[in-house]
Amino acid sequence: MNAREALGRYGEDVAARRLTAAGMTVLERNWRCGRSGEIDIVARDGDALVVCEVKTRRGGRFEHPMAAVTPAKAHRLRGLAERWVQAHGGAPPGGVRIDLVGVVLPGRGAPVVEHARGVA
Repeated sequence: MNAREALGRYGEDVAARRLTAAGMTVLERNWRCGRSGEIDIVARDGDALVVCEVKTRRGGRFEHPMAAVTPAKAHRLRGLAERWVQAHGGAPPGGVRIDLVGVVLPGRGAPVVEHARGVA
């Protein structure tokens, strides 16, 4: 695993802990759908299914992780969410929501985590 992959994995671990602490249940991580892409985290929030994109950045000169979800990325996430639902027996009563968790790792101290619900 290279440094970039390790950073991403660490951010996903932080995000999964944050979602669990918020009362969500993580159902799956790193779900792949052929060449279409990957869902970082699939969770349940009450009766809603949550497809969660995680973006991790080191603090400093790089763009904020929340800026990394472009309209094209949002469109791809919606398609992946539809495929996950089809592969797992249909949508739950609360529907499907796409969230984004941004993790910024400062030079010192604890990660800064932001959770945006319903981004796409």
